[in-house]
Amino acid sequence: MSAAALKPLLPGEATLGVMGGGQLGRMFVHAAQSLGYRTVVLDPDADSPAGLVAHEHIRAGYLDEAGLTRLAEVADAITTEFENVPAQALEQLAARRFVAPAGASVAYCQDRAAEKAHFKASGVACAPYAVIESAADLAAVADSLLPGILKTSRMGYDGKGQIRVRNRAELQAGWDELKQLPCVLEQMLPLALELSVLSARGADGTVVQFPVQQNLHRDGILAVTQVPAPSVSEALQQQALASAARIATEMGYVGVLCVEFFVLQDGSLVVNEMAPRPHNSGHYTMNACDVSQFDLQVRAMARLPLRTPRLHSPTVMLNLLGDLWFPQAPTPAGTQAAPQGGVAALGSGPAGGEPPVERTPPWDSVLALPGTHLHLYGKASARPGRKMGHLNITAATAVEAERLAREAAGLLGLSQDW
Repeated sequence: MSAAALKPLLPGEATLGVMGGGQLGRMFVHAAQSLGYRTVVLDPDADSPAGLVAHEHIRAGYLDEAGLTRLAEVADAITTEFENVPAQALEQLAARRFVAPAGASVAYCQDRAAEKAHFKASGVACAPYAVIESAADLAAVADSLLPGILKTSRMGYDGKGQIRVRNRAELQAGWDELKQLPCVLEQMLPLALELSVLSARGADGTVVQFPVQQNLHRDGILAVTQVPAPSVSEALQQQALASAARIATEMGYVGVLCVEFFVLQDGSLVVNEMAPRPHNSGHYTMNACDVSQFDLQVRAMARLPLRTPRLHSPTVMLNLLGDLWFPQAPTPAGTQAAPQGGVAALGSGPAGGEPPVERTPPWDSVLALPGTHLHLYGKASARPGRKMGHLNITAATAVEAERLAREAAGLLGLSQDW
């Protein structure tokens, strides 16, 4: 359903729906409810974090006809909280309700080959790559693309579905390991650091953006975000902002879009990937800006005015994984200690083979630090690698925010290496 002939959905008078019940959906629901909207979540999990706080939780699969019908009946506009919601479900809903982002936009982000083609069409540089869909494609890969990173075209996130390959033998083995699914091979580039840009685009074409975010990943999962970006020139930040806006505009995107970039060692900028939703690297906006990324997602889908957000406090965001809930076991003599930056892996237990005991991290000590803002996602159980929450640290200066973030990381047993 086109937004052109639709009026704004005013706070207190409408219901906003979200496909997906994870933590992003939960924070979206909180933002919508703070403005007085009713909320409805479609997710099959009875204990989904977003479903637990919404006014209504439709417990159904993303292609369930009855569930989609109910969602279209009660929601005046609908969004998605993650990119792997089937695009066809969004297109089906769009026949009856305003959907933002549209299924066509989400489809770009579900397929790496289509995504990279869109980057090129938008005039934004990405890593040299080849699409591999057959043995013939594999044989035709140019030598210049090796060493590279072989990625499944679909369903990859947080480093999943990716294999580093140094030569043709490893490329063949990697493709076999990925079960010869359609893949994209990207040339491995000399990276200096990683950035992301959050843009919000309205149905009227208005684009507003948050400041450039500098990110650190560990094992493919975001660990730390710093804003303002401490290692990036103003010129490079402006290039990233302009590129992200162009990517959103060229596909007629509506909603919050995150575009991730690599800064190479020679100082040049290449785009990595995009996410059609609020993003982990934008969680700092909940405490450091006058409007959050979730507030802007609500405004875009309700067709309310978008205004440029203001960063009022320098900030550091720490991602909180389930590893924190398990204490580090004593290390027996002659064995290797847990790696820097984490606690003992689940199942590594103390000497004697006993499993580790789950504990609550020392939130009282962390929250005693000024400028700390804890956000937990309401997940029923912790496990290593599972995103359980995030900690935003704000301060009057970037130096002070970083100092406090390192102190908080030390209390939690997180690496202070950033």
